[in-house]
Amino acid sequence: MKKFFTIIGGMGTMATESYVHQLNLRTPAHADQDYLNYILVNHATVPDRTAYILDHSQPNPLPSLLDDIRQQSQLDPAFFTLPCNTAHYFYDDLQAATDVPLLHMPRETVKEIRQKFPNAKRIGITGTQGTITDKVYENEVEAAGLTPVLPTDEIEAETMTLIYDHIKENNEVDAALYHRILRQMVDEQHADLVILGCTELSLAQEREPEMDIPIVDGQSVLVDRTLEMALKLREE
Repeated sequence: MKKFFTIIGGMGTMATESYVHQLNLRTPAHADQDYLNYILVNHATVPDRTAYILDHSQPNPLPSLLDDIRQQSQLDPAFFTLPCNTAHYFYDDLQAATDVPLLHMPRETVKEIRQKFPNAKRIGITGTQGTITDKVYENEVEAAGLTPVLPTDEIEAETMTLIYDHIKENNEVDAALYHRILRQMVDEQHADLVILGCTELSLAQEREPEMDIPIVDGQSVLVDRTLEMALKLREE
């Protein structure tokens, strides 16, 4: 196979499935041959990223991710995507292990905010405790000259319940909880818009979409950037 890219996924599997589903839906295709060439690495047994970020005595996901990057690099993909926000904690180490470009989902998400919401100044960030702790979005928001708005402890606890107890454990979206989290970020934290900084939250948005609050979905941005690069690759 030529002119393809590799998806380093499985973190979690249902969220990766959502990413791939959206990618295929948005591909301008009228025949089998019109879809994109890609390899999906659904590495479901990668240790939990948040658990390690919060406690380095827990199993480290980096060796597994490095193995995936190095193995796939031998196949010479045009680029990598990593549809897991929390895993971007390891981005620099992963990119250093290969000459193949690795898309940076949080960075691309903040670029999207600057382009589509030029008047937004206070940027709410939702995600796992790992994503909040490692500041992967907070740093990108600050680098863009914007103000990051972090969840309170109570909002973050609700977010972890939604991500882990409902979506990861039971593959279900508690719609009321999801929408309450977003509403609190706007009403209580005074965010101008909210970043969905976890692919499980992207899955929640796919199944139970929020239509009234300005949001920027990191996974959706990654889908768009993946599509742009893959279609350009096809034309070359």
